[in-house]
Amino acid sequence: MSTLTPAPVSLEVPTGSWRLDPVHSSAGFAVKHMGVSTFRGRFEDLDATLEVADDGGASLSGAVRVDSLQVKDENLQAHLGSPEFFDVERHPEIAFRSSSLRREGDELVLDGELTIKDKTRPVHARGEITGPSVILGDQARVGISLEAVIDRTEYGLDWNAPLPKGGFAVGDEVKLSIELELAPEEG
Repeated sequence: MSTLTPAPVSLEVPTGSWRLDPVHSSAGFAVKHMGVSTFRGRFEDLDATLEVADDGGASLSGAVRVDSLQVKDENLQAHLGSPEFFDVERHPEIAFRSSSLRREGDELVLDGELTIKDKTRPVHARGEITGPSVILGDQARVGISLEAVIDRTEYGLDWNAPLPKGGFAVGDEVKLSIELELAPEEG
């Protein structure tokens, strides 16, 4: 018996380049800490571009500056920037490029490659796309929300510490979350 795969549905976004509105966008992560809670961090300096072709095909690319990492503890922030984690001196950027961006029903599905510490791995994300909408000032906007789960150890983010009764201080699975507001690029 064969399975039918639904054809990708157009993103319904006008053709052209859409640039990030950094004030109304965010990129963050969440990881299990000490096996009991979820630790969250975010990157303040991010960029993204959505390219929509005449045939409706689309691609999304973006990057975050690792030195813009924000967490609630300065000592932890320094540790995350060290070679044991992101190694911000040698690897100042995390980059992403989609290979497929499509709608499946009401859901936005993205496949692509994520590069952290010069290690590039495939990534799969799901979320939603809203708009285009006309906002104040008669300007068009598109919103994209995506989540993906990665294994941090595949990117060389290996630091960990064993807990006294078993387990480890930091989980390997990390949930990535992005919220993008994009505007048509001015010609």
